[in-house]
Amino acid sequence: MTDPHWLHDDAVVVDTHNDLIVLVDHFDRRDQPDHFARFWLPELRAGGVDVQVLPICIEEQFQSEGALRRTLLLVERIHQLAAEHSDDVALCLTGADIDAATSSGRIALVIALEGAHGVGQDPELVRTMARVGVRVVSMAHFGRTFLADGSGLDETSRGRLTPEGITALREMEELGIVFDISHLGIAGVEDVLSLATRPFLATHSACLGITDIHRNLGDEQLKAIAELGGVVGVAAAIPFFIDADAPTADRVVDHIEHIIGVAGIDHVGLGPDFIDDYYQNVYGGWLGEWALPTGDLAYRPAEISRPSDLPKITEAMVRRGFEEQDIRKVLGENVLRVLRDVMGRPAR
Repeated sequence: MTDPHWLHDDAVVVDTHNDLIVLVDHFDRRDQPDHFARFWLPELRAGGVDVQVLPICIEEQFQSEGALRRTLLLVERIHQLAAEHSDDVALCLTGADIDAATSSGRIALVIALEGAHGVGQDPELVRTMARVGVRVVSMAHFGRTFLADGSGLDETSRGRLTPEGITALREMEELGIVFDISHLGIAGVEDVLSLATRPFLATHSACLGITDIHRNLGDEQLKAIAELGGVVGVAAAIPFFIDADAPTADRVVDHIEHIIGVAGIDHVGLGPDFIDDYYQNVYGGWLGEWALPTGDLAYRPAEISRPSDLPKITEAMVRRGFEEQDIRKVLGENVLRVLRDVMGRPAR
């Protein structure tokens, strides 16, 4: 049997969704600018993370009036982190940049937008975002933007991409920005699947066939994403997406196996959505639809709650008899293919 620890360390591990920048900002505002070096960098190293996509999630209080300013401030903070820790991380604009960073032992950082609230109703700002280094973009979060509806509105509006959203999608494809379908409402997903011409990602999703929640993707959607060459990153750190009663590493692998069975081995990756530390530090626990009236946690903590837990997924795949080459694909090679093919490469 393959040694899972050796394999995990040797493989290129790509995490397509870690909200760490909002927690870095939280501690910056409390005069603790060393939070990334003190907490996140050791976590990323312990988890064997070689490529980290950094989404900028705009909190509700900044939507919509302050979204652009908030977005640019967090983009700037990521640039600062790359400069401050240049021996350990490198900000990457192309697949070649990623390969150069990982070859030198540094963690490749990729800037992403979660919801694109800063774009507002002006698709031309997609070009501005590209100029400041953004390389992955989703159009909506839980609610509505000027571009699209999030999946949280599926029971009410089921709105499609707006005209601005369609223009933004075309801009992204032309510029070499990787589209992210996670959080997009069901009608918007249908639009993207009919309009997209380049591979894209679902950076942090899971399987509707296993866990019935609006954020997850159905089998027909998984097949269509695969047909376009895309990859689904499994949101291993969110119990409600994986299994609220048993959010274990083995349950994560159930989702991985389901995607493989429906879409094929070349179309699944890891997008854990590490957000628990943010909620615990900022709010003292989870809020909204996932919190009990008493404020107590309404879920069992995920076994994969931080980057240092990622080797547990490799261990579970080895136990189940996954071939080494398939484990490497899941850990990072599949996502790397999309990033190399699209990121920073204008459409021909």
